Amino acid sequence: MWSGRFSEPVAELVKRYTASVDFDRRLAPFDIQGSLAHAQMLAECSIISDKDLADIRRGLGQIEAEIASGDFAWSLDLEDVHLNIEKRLTHLVGDAGKRLHTGRSRNDQVATDVRLYLRTAIDDLLSLIKALQGALLDLAEKHTRTVMPGFTHLQIAQPISFAHHLMAYCEMMGRDVERLKDARRRVNRLPLGAAALAGTSYPIDRMRVASLLGFEGVCENSLDAVSDRDFAIEFTAAAALIMTHLSRFSEELILWMSPMAGFIDIADRFCTGSSIMPQKKNPDVPELVRGKTGRVNGHLIALLTLMKGQPLAYNKDNQEDKEPLFDTVDTLTQTLRIYADMITGIRVKPEAMRRAALQGHATATDLADYLVRKGLPFRDAHEAVALAVRHAEQKGCDLAEISLVELKEFSALIGEDVYLVLSLEGSLASRNHIGGTAPEQVEAAISRARTKLAAP
Repeated sequence: MWSGRFSEPVAELVKRYTASVDFDRRLAPFDIQGSLAHAQMLAECSIISDKDLADIRRGLGQIEAEIASGDFAWSLDLEDVHLNIEKRLTHLVGDAGKRLHTGRSRNDQVATDVRLYLRTAIDDLLSLIKALQGALLDLAEKHTRTVMPGFTHLQIAQPISFAHHLMAYCEMMGRDVERLKDARRRVNRLPLGAAALAGTSYPIDRMRVASLLGFEGVCENSLDAVSDRDFAIEFTAAAALIMTHLSRFSEELILWMSPMAGFIDIADRFCTGSSIMPQKKNPDVPELVRGKTGRVNGHLIALLTLMKGQPLAYNKDNQEDKEPLFDTVDTLTQTLRIYADMITGIRVKPEAMRRAALQGHATATDLADYLVRKGLPFRDAHEAVALAVRHAEQKGCDLAEISLVELKEFSALIGEDVYLVLSLEGSLASRNHIGGTAPEQVEAAISRARTKLAAP
């Protein structure tokens, strides 16, 4: 494409080092989509003829079919997806194919292709996140009254419901959806028309191309349009957060499945055994999600590092944006898809959760709150309950198992009604406000989440 400028061919080693066709060929559908819109605009602006437009449409249609069927011959000599398609188009339709590149550069072309690709990927990911949220809601709905211990510092803190715990992740994913939707707005701006870096001297209509491709607007500075990769970095940051949320959840699933906790069992299809220990059932999927989170986090750092030293405008460095971005999309897509299925295969063990909630004096805070309602200052109540907990530990029993006579030694304000407070169900029911773990509040949270999920 530029052989007239050079006195010798590109070395084979250089050709292989600089070529991107092995990985950027996945942009082919979007390259064709952008080219069709560009060609239509050129014809409407009388830059190319209607016959050229018809030939280009015919040729690109055939190329699209060849790629879909696997019959398209990709060439390393043609470096990237754009030149491969253009060369084939020229072979099919002659001069019309050569005219297609009028008023554009590969710089604004690839930026457009990547934005079209990422826009579609975000839409697909939003659907997958919502499917995962739906699976969480289905599971939570069955367990609004299943008591388990809530933890801080991995120490038993207060009783909560299993549904309340699941809803925390549903809430995180709601923010993930918001972030992706917000990032999509900035992805959905058209670079095409910026040409190499300064715009073009042809009388093009960028807004027409934006309209044809469904972009909400155009990138208004030509230098920024071809060199910006903020949109890819922002998406990858959002993806890293989603993976971080799933990694945290995975850590809990792994702990809960351990025989030491025994809170849940994960369906066999998501686990593997051991080559030497026949009793083993390993939670491989959650473990791999933890591992793949590091992979996506690494892609975010790679993209940030890629951009940090680049002067305006386009540089060859930006060829390196695609593999991290593509792998982030692939990893996140696969993870979300398998995670939603895995949630449906979780078997909950309420008895084990309840036994654990009865350990560690999880209702101690409820006893302190009880004393405060009786008129004792909170700090004094805190001290009285701490002494009661020490006494229970010495006896090897739960607070609810201490006799009323013994409890009164720590505060005369304690009466027979204290045992309602010290029960696990009483503790749950007392957190009866928005965001609390009371079953009624969790059921209301599930209902609100379903309403949001049903919204477009």
